[in-house]
Amino acid sequence: MLLTGANFVAVTALVKHVGDAVPAPQAAFLRYVLGLVFLAPMLGPLLRAGIDRRGLALYSWRGIAHALGVICWFYAMTRIPIAEVTAMNYLNPVYVTIGAALVFGERLALRRILAVAVAFAGVLVILRPGFRELSDGHLAMLFTALFFGASYLMAKRLSERDSAAVVVAMLSITVTLALAPFALAVWVTPTLSQLFWLFLVAFFATAGHYSMTMAFRAAPLAVTQPVTFLQLVWATLLGWLVFGEAADGWVILGGAMIVGAVVFISWREAMLKRRVTTPPPEATKL
Repeated sequence: MLLTGANFVAVTALVKHVGDAVPAPQAAFLRYVLGLVFLAPMLGPLLRAGIDRRGLALYSWRGIAHALGVICWFYAMTRIPIAEVTAMNYLNPVYVTIGAALVFGERLALRRILAVAVAFAGVLVILRPGFRELSDGHLAMLFTALFFGASYLMAKRLSERDSAAVVVAMLSITVTLALAPFALAVWVTPTLSQLFWLFLVAFFATAGHYSMTMAFRAAPLAVTQPVTFLQLVWATLLGWLVFGEAADGWVILGGAMIVGAVVFISWREAMLKRRVTTPPPEATKL
């Protein structure tokens, strides 16, 4: 998870470096097009998956939702500080928790409802409406978390029927196709330098997802989730030292509230799964 955080902060820094020289939809499209080279090892499982029409429709809807989230995220990166983007990105698991209750009928206990309330209070601490001017970048980040939350909910359903390699490969393909018309509408000819930086974005993003998968296999979410808070620390330092963005204590506090809520939700999920999977002492030993 430490390596995952470093990879994702590198993605953030590189997108910030490219800035708005390349329009957000085009930058997002190029990131996914250039990242298709990393799909080569997944072609075998993808060809053998035998995806039916219903599955293809769900993959397509996920690709559209994720593409809109990526556009909003790339846009926000050109408008607000790195630390604020990172802090508000922690909302994804909170939206997933709410969506799981609305879509899959999962029960929301009072403790989880309170955790969600704390997370949204953290967002208010970061945004501080009425105390400072809010930009369109903040609004874009709210939609980013919403679209990514919808994408992850669909991924949960798809992972029950297809392997992780197929789910990841189909995401890259469908997002690339969904971004294409948006990119063509605002297309400007990129320089070789910009293509190089966006290729590095694709590399670090792929590496981040891979190392995160390894972490999830090695330890429960209750262990891995708290480490994600370090991303906010690294992002704040990066914004301050490299891009001259002032360190904002309110953003750190709000991010800590959101991460604390996410850690609590993850811990509760781990406890509930342990109750289900752990046999009682009087159970027959096999």
